[in-house]
Amino acid sequence: MILFLSLLAAIIPMSIYLFFIWKMDKYEPEPIKFVLLHFFWGAFGAIIFGIVGSSFLGMFSNLFFNIPTEKIESTNISSVLFAPISEEFAKGIFLIFSSRSKKFDNATDGIVYGAAIGLGFGMTENFLYFISFTESIKSWIILIVIRSLFSAVMHAISTGIFGAILGLTKYWSNIFRLPIILIALIFSMSIHSFWNFSVSNSETYFFGFITMILLISIFIQTLKLAAKNDKKIILNELQDEIKNNYLPEVALKFFLTRIYNSDYKLTRKILNMLVHLAFTKVKFKKSHGTTKEFYYNEILYYRNELNKFFEIIQR
Repeated sequence: MILFLSLLAAIIPMSIYLFFIWKMDKYEPEPIKFVLLHFFWGAFGAIIFGIVGSSFLGMFSNLFFNIPTEKIESTNISSVLFAPISEEFAKGIFLIFSSRSKKFDNATDGIVYGAAIGLGFGMTENFLYFISFTESIKSWIILIVIRSLFSAVMHAISTGIFGAILGLTKYWSNIFRLPIILIALIFSMSIHSFWNFSVSNSETYFFGFITMILLISIFIQTLKLAAKNDKKIILNELQDEIKNNYLPEVALKFFLTRIYNSDYKLTRKILNMLVHLAFTKVKFKKSHGTTKEFYYNEILYYRNELNKFFEIIQR
């Protein structure tokens, strides 16, 4: 029974958080299959590599710095230093590879994919904690609440921040991008390390919770600002399309009001194409070579299809 309840307690909160974050990217929601791929990497791949990496760092410290295993465990070196380094690296390395995908375009995408990995990691980690807890039912419930509201969310925030930087710098030159990525990874590790340190000491518990509440608020506001910035990009690109006579003026009105058609599926399709056109134009401006040609053909396709739809609507 405890196994089943622990499984539910681990899955349900993280699934709700994932859905909430995915829906906040309202202008260009990421492909759910790609989001789930990141979630499952966090839940399985990153967990395994994180554990192995933490153990390796422990053995390395023992071998080269002669730090006894007993001292590592008694002084929380493993949870405060080794775990943040290995786990954030394990979560982040997948983001670095996925950021090369055409589905990964900007800071908003990075937040969604990074948070998905963090939530998957938090889900599995929570499950392992829940099934191994042997104290009272009351203490078990408190553990579920604390880990669901704070510890697992910390994983989403730390990796989400790293993902945002990857998305923000995707089209930068590697000379500038690589140092920023390294700083972002260290910052994610620092958030993780601070949280683990704060909850390992009764004197710093309260300060840790307050800080995490602040970070959660900042994370949510960042998501909102990213969505607001996405809307600004879409409006600018659609205005440019109208100015250059690629689309009729009704295109901008349609995006802002959605009142030109009662067919929900058709309306949704047109809106999606308007959004994809806008972001494809941004990617076109930042890309080079065959990738630039690919995006240019996409732009022509969207323009052609959208003009067909608007001709039908205006009849």
